Parts: sequence; structure tokens; C-alpha cells
Amino acid sequence: MNENEFYVYHKVTRNKMSTGQIINFDKSQKNTLYSFFFEKEQLNSKGEDFIKILYGHYTNEGLSISKENAEIAIKYVGQTIRAIREVIVEMVRLQEHPEYPSRLSCLYAAKSYEDVLKWKEIFDSYNRNVLQIVKLRVSGNYFEGDANLLPKEDGVTFSQKIEQAREYWKGNVKNELTEVLINGKIEVLEIIDDFSS
Repeated sequence: MNENEFYVYHKVTRNKMSTGQIINFDKSQKNTLYSFFFEKEQLNSKGEDFIKILYGHYTNEGLSISKENAEIAIKYVGQTIRAIREVIVEMVRLQEHPEYPSRLSCLYAAKSYEDVLKWKEIFDSYNRNVLQIVKLRVSGNYFEGDANLLPKEDGVTFSQKIEQAREYWKGNVKNELTEVLINGKIEVLEIIDDFSS
């Protein structure tokens, strides 16, 4: 963690940014990761969530489920396992490293242009649209981590996931998939790439 002025690169995925734009990211502000994992509902065309679908379609002969309901189930399970990961990571941060920015209340960045291009490639592989790559000046805090050390999206025990979260908060040790969590006063210095045209 650091509280000096520093420069990072950011991939813009929602609303385009403009040179000179100021973003003030404080601890009470939630980011899009928070919204996606904790506020998004997965409902079918009848307004049923996964639990209603499961109980409504289970019989003694097994589970009979439509394609639409199967897709809702897959989305719900994927969102839930990621939300659990983020809750565990946040719990460990609050207990052991409260000085670091929260993954749920920060802007994600990369320390180099090469690193942000790695992230763009990952987003492209999931058909997540990257609008721009921008250079930012930050006056605030940061944490440099390795996203490959985050708890995995699997069925291991929560105690194992807690240990994985502890490894993540040790910082960028292996330098495999660097991510920089930033908060404070953030200024857009330069639009490096614009992919939205």
C-alpha cells in the first residue's frame, strides 16, 4: 500500500472516460464488481430465481428442467461462487490488511501498458467489451496483487479458500496476472487506445 502520487493503466468497460476527468473513489463507494456479484438477479421469463426453479422442477424421478432454466441455474451458480470468493477475500482483508483498498470499492488498474493488454485479452476472450485503455494519475492508496492467487471458482472447502485469500493479500509475489487496486483521487491523463469506434 502506498499513499503517494503514482501512474497506472486502466481498461474502460462501461462508460467512456475523457482526458482530465476526475474520479474520487472512497471507501463507501461500490464498484461494478460489487454490483455484478451482489446486486444482480438471475431470473427466468416467469420471474423465478434458481431456488424456485429447482424446487419447482424436482420430482422423485429426477430434475426436469428447460434450456432457459438450465441457463439461469448456470448463471446463478457462477455468480454465487464468485460472490462467495469476494466475500472471503474481503473478510481476510478486513481482518488482516484493513489498510489495503477493498476489491469491492476500488478501481482496477495495471501497473504497465503490457499488463493492461493482458487484461484486455482476457476480457476479449469472455466477449466483455473494452472501450478504452487510459493512463491515470492517482493520489491515494493501492494494492498490487496477483489475480491468479485469488480463491478458485471450485468446490474446495471454505477454509482452503480463506488460505488462498491470505496468499492473494501477501501481494504480487509471482507476477503472473498483476492487478492494482486503487482508490483516492484519480485523474484521467491520457486516452491511449479507443476501441469504441
